[in-house]
Amino acid sequence: MVQVWYMDNDDSDQRLEHKREPVTYLDLETLYKKTGVEYFKINADDYQNDDVLKELRKKRGYTYEDQITCSEQCLPDYLNKLKAFYTEHLHTDEEIRLVLDGSGYFDVRDGEDNWLRIEVIKGDLIIIPAGIYHRFTLDSKNYIKAQRYFVGEPVWAPHNRPADNMDCRKAYLEQLAQLSKA
Repeated sequence: MVQVWYMDNDDSDQRLEHKREPVTYLDLETLYKKTGVEYFKINADDYQNDDVLKELRKKRGYTYEDQITCSEQCLPDYLNKLKAFYTEHLHTDEEIRLVLDGSGYFDVRDGEDNWLRIEVIKGDLIIIPAGIYHRFTLDSKNYIKAQRYFVGEPVWAPHNRPADNMDCRKAYLEQLAQLSKA
C-alpha cells in the first residue's frame, strides 16, 4: 500500500525518506483533499488487461503511452536528469505514472506549501494534477520503471517555480479550494 508523509526540511540526500518528526502519515482520501493527487492500485504484471487502468484510460482519454526506466545504467546523463526531475515544477497537463518495477518518491506541495512525500512501488498508479508544484526522485535503490500516459501527443514541459501566473496553476488552486470544502 502506498505511503504518504510530511517531509522534513533536511536537504541531504534526496533519495532518503525524509520523514518529519513526529512522523505523520496521510491516508489516500486526505492526500486527495489536500492536493488533488489520485491513487490507484494496478496489476503491474498484466497492466494491459487491468480493468481499472482500462476504465481510467477510457474515461480520461489517455491515448498515448510510453515507458521510462530511471537508473544509472539506463538513463543517459543520469545525474543531471535526476537533478532536473527533483527541481520543483509544474505541468500544464496532469502527470500519470504507473510503476512497473522498482520504487521512488513523488513530492507534492499541499495547500499550505508543505512537502508531502508519496512513496511509489510496483503496481502504484498516481495522477498528479496539472498546476501542482511537485518533483520526483529515486529512492536509495536507484531504480524505477514506469509507464507514462498522456492525452494526445505528450507535452512534457516542466515549468519551474515560480509559475503562479500560469492558467493551469490558477485552475489548480481553484480546484484545491473546492476539494478542501468537500
